[in-house]
Amino acid sequence: MDDLAGVDGRLEAAINQALARMTLEDKAALCSGADTWRTQAMPGIGLRAIVFSDGPAGIRRTPACAQFEESVREREAAVAFPNPSAVAATWDRALAERFGRALGGEARRAGVDVVLAPTANLQRTPLGGRHFEFCSEDPVLTGDVAVAGIRGIQSTGVAACVKHFAANESETGRTEYTARLDQRTAREAYLAPFERSIHDGPAWVLMTAYNGMEVDGVAEQTVAHPWLLTEVLRDEWGFDGLVVSDWAAATRAEATAKGATDLVMPGPQTIWSGGRLAGLVSDGVIASAVVDQKVRHILRLASQVGAWAPGARLRTDEGAPAGEEARGRARAALVARELAARSTVVLANRRGRIPVRTVPRSVALIGPNAVRPFFQGGGSARVAMAGGVALVDDLRSLWPEAVFTAVEGAPSRRNPPRVPAADLRDLDGNPGAVSLDFLDAAGSPIRPRVSRRWAGEIWGIPTEVAAIRLRASIELSGPGRHWLGVSAVGRHAASIDGQAVSASESPAGEEVVLDSSANDPPAAGMVVEAGQSRRVTFDVTAQNVDAGGLGVFARIGLHHEIPSPAGPEAIRQAVEAAEAADLAIVVVGTNEEVESEGWDRSSLDLPGQQDALVQAVLAKRPEAIIVVNAGAPVKLPWLGLAQTVLWAWLPGEEFGGALADVLGGATEPAGRLPWTLPPANGTVIAPSVTPDALGVLPYTEGREIGYRAWLSRGLSPALPFGHGLGWTDWEYESASVTSSLVDDAVAVACSVRNVGERAGREVVQIYVEPPAGGNGRPVRWLGGFDGVEAGPGQAAQVVIHLRRRVFETWAGAAGWRLEPGNYRLLIGRSVGDIRLRLSVRL
Repeated sequence: MDDLAGVDGRLEAAINQALARMTLEDKAALCSGADTWRTQAMPGIGLRAIVFSDGPAGIRRTPACAQFEESVREREAAVAFPNPSAVAATWDRALAERFGRALGGEARRAGVDVVLAPTANLQRTPLGGRHFEFCSEDPVLTGDVAVAGIRGIQSTGVAACVKHFAANESETGRTEYTARLDQRTAREAYLAPFERSIHDGPAWVLMTAYNGMEVDGVAEQTVAHPWLLTEVLRDEWGFDGLVVSDWAAATRAEATAKGATDLVMPGPQTIWSGGRLAGLVSDGVIASAVVDQKVRHILRLASQVGAWAPGARLRTDEGAPAGEEARGRARAALVARELAARSTVVLANRRGRIPVRTVPRSVALIGPNAVRPFFQGGGSARVAMAGGVALVDDLRSLWPEAVFTAVEGAPSRRNPPRVPAADLRDLDGNPGAVSLDFLDAAGSPIRPRVSRRWAGEIWGIPTEVAAIRLRASIELSGPGRHWLGVSAVGRHAASIDGQAVSASESPAGEEVVLDSSANDPPAAGMVVEAGQSRRVTFDVTAQNVDAGGLGVFARIGLHHEIPSPAGPEAIRQAVEAAEAADLAIVVVGTNEEVESEGWDRSSLDLPGQQDALVQAVLAKRPEAIIVVNAGAPVKLPWLGLAQTVLWAWLPGEEFGGALADVLGGATEPAGRLPWTLPPANGTVIAPSVTPDALGVLPYTEGREIGYRAWLSRGLSPALPFGHGLGWTDWEYESASVTSSLVDDAVAVACSVRNVGERAGREVVQIYVEPPAGGNGRPVRWLGGFDGVEAGPGQAAQVVIHLRRRVFETWAGAAGWRLEPGNYRLLIGRSVGDIRLRLSVRL
């Protein structure tokens, strides 16, 4: 401890010396970003820029440079990991920490200092658009997974930025609404994972949210909230790290300056830039010490990530050498594959068909997500994938002698598939390329035409370019009715073979990034009749969108739907394929048009006719394996009809490999649901995501979130929180309380036995019920959990520690209070499958 104190003392002395050398203008400039992803560098004190990146499920390598020649390219590829809900579904702190280390390693190789992860918001409602980006509906599970991820990331010398603080659980009006909740609800539910992240991570950086928050009548934007940021975060929790705004969330200079926010992003134009923050000091609105404290936090972070090392060599931000990049990416992909496989939840396994015991001679892959898997959610969590291949290719490596058939069966997306880059030809006939012209406001070329591979977007074009013009052709190789279309963002004009198909005079700006409408704009097009072969030309001029500090980009999607059956005929052909194959695998789910940052869901149904497809296949092949490829809950009206159902999440680029590992018996699908699966019929608990006319979103359900609400209302879900069958069976033999509030925890020992045929992992879950009277507590809540592994017939023991806070309630001015009495401890496989019961008096 003395050594640590000495290090801290030397750092603080160096910070004091740096502050003494800086002018007020220098300090104020440091509190605004330099561009989309970087802070200001200050060579005079030896400070380089700190580089940020999105990262809940991978490092989003958006170019930060403004050099046209370097940045006119698609975003650099990165490993796409499973979504945060999948990480939570492992109920495995060690694996979550390994994921964090892999994410931190990816960041180091990309020259990134701060990863904007983990997300510690709760899944308040299944309608939330970013539900997939949150860990769980439960604060204990969310906190444990977040802490493990933080420790993993920061073990690599990269900062974790826990977000979005706070009450930021839905997307409708997300930059404008005010979440209204009482302090007890805030403390016991929504702030709890953040408190864990700050105390037990401890996270070096915290990000505020877009929304406002009203707690017991005190309302303010979270980026400037005095109670949230100063009273709770700084004074009560003792957080001395960096507080950064969400991108473009800070809109009021004075209120934000008086709060605890240190850094406003993105730059270069912010509410504090251009002398505005320094002016607040000069005008006596805030004290100079306020700015000094913000700079102190920035320099402290810079020291932690190696961007500022007084008297030592700085860590460069140039990324890894090419060889290490490839090796590191391969290691990260292995973690992604293991995580995707182990997070898979067995919802049903009635005939023990997982893993597949007989090598099939033929396999039918059926469903829209079998043909076009949904690897990752939409919005800032999306990365340009380094990997990600067709499911059929990975499954073929598992069963190389089998004959595979892939049938969509029931289209589920609004937009048809994009044209593969390899199928395009530029004006000179070069394959795998398009021709691009860069135009001024009058439509005249201002740069030489280029030929390049097209991945749908370009970032970092100079703002002197008003628009880009893309021309390319594809060959329609099969006879029939082909649908061709174009999607674009902002002002544009598009034609196919000279026929106009889409046009808009409405310019786009920052708002299309904030509401995510730029991610997947609707396509407009036309039907083209083709004989044996025909070449068709796209000609699209689209706006170069200047979204300020959020980036400059142009986005054009080229779409092609080949002639294919639709409706009942498509389902009939899928059923025929299922009947003809030894093994039928149906992959259904959501997609990027349904689950995304920027909008919420209006329905929990699978899009399109997927339910009809599954029911038709099961009517002929009840043993078909059904795989659900979705991040957030959906209704499954056929769940009781299927023998085998797997929930595969948004599994990232290793989806196919992970599915092969599960089906082939290499990895147990040991996941457990981190949320409640609603029934297909009857009452569904889904709190509203729509603010009222005054822009207020009341959290009227209080602490009754997720499974707590199902229990208190006496309703039965389709499957309970914590459910997951794995591929073996377990008996719970005994349990006992071994200590009571020793070291502020209750310790419970539990013995379980694997009574199945395969080695496996069990997640022992302990739920708490309050003493008589309850004092407004939920009926039951998660107290703690841990995993054990055992071979067939073997017993395993685990000791689970329930922290004191699990039993405490918020008592207003009295703070946290432990209600005396007998607490019931329920031990089992899920919140609805209780195997053992204990009681402890506290």
